[in-house]
Amino acid sequence: MAFTQRSTDDLAVAGLRLRTDGYAPLPRLLTPDGLQTLRTEAHRLAEIARRRDFTMVCTDSSPRHMTTLGGHVIERESALVRRLYEDPHLLALVAEVIGETPVTVADPLERYVLNILHRVGDTHGAHTDDHPYALVLFLEAPDGPGAGGLLEYVPRAGALADLNTGTALSAHHRAGDAYLLRSDTTAHRVTSLEHAGVRRTVLNLAYTTRSATPRSTPSARALYM
Repeated sequence: MAFTQRSTDDLAVAGLRLRTDGYAPLPRLLTPDGLQTLRTEAHRLAEIARRRDFTMVCTDSSPRHMTTLGGHVIERESALVRRLYEDPHLLALVAEVIGETPVTVADPLERYVLNILHRVGDTHGAHTDDHPYALVLFLEAPDGPGAGGLLEYVPRAGALADLNTGTALSAHHRAGDAYLLRSDTTAHRVTSLEHAGVRRTVLNLAYTTRSATPRSTPSARALYM
């Protein structure tokens, strides 16, 4: 199993944090072997990823300076990620935290994506997601918060401008960590990398629920097609 076991109490705490803040940290979710396996796969997939440098008009013209690979390509190229996405142990963990059964996303483009920040100034600007939940797995990360690459988020903030009002919270993560985000109703972004030689590589797994209202914006296609 690529994931560390979590106690019922730990998952209950994570669920409360998710309902309160829209964000639940899952430190050291990946086992050392699981981290190494996924990191090796990410390095292989990065060879066919695409560089993106633009502003996203539909998200208040926020910047995108990053290298990405969309789920439609990962679907074709990585049996490992396909298995991971529907791993019953992982789905059970997500269900415990969100308090309902997660449902896999129909659109292969957004089902799982690889996001890589690897140059000074690289950033994933302000946005919300089309699907209710994002499970973000850290395969590479800056050693400390001073190097950038922090998650910034504002709970229950649909207005992206709220990220600039001084109410945003921030979180640093290390390789092997993960977090769950209520990503459709939590305005969020990733701060710029500040140091050369630093990489922030994450695999983002999107999930929906039976009760969720489908939403589709042009942002994913602009970033991952």
